[in-house]
Amino acid sequence: MNYFKKLGTANFLMLALCAIIIIVAEYLFLTGDKLHGIFVGLWAPTLLGVMIYLKIINNGGR
Repeated sequence: MNYFKKLGTANFLMLALCAIIIIVAEYLFLTGDKLHGIFVGLWAPTLLGVMIYLKIINNGGR
């Protein structure tokens, strides 16, 4: 539980959103809508990249 407190609410919600995006992308891809599945699947790494960028910017200001 200490890990979730250290992670923070905003980061936890963003990671949960990434997990949901991955599940939706897999569903779209496996049901035959391959192009939309790939398109939606690219949102998760983009969101993770934005999270990393914001964390670097935040830590660089200290």
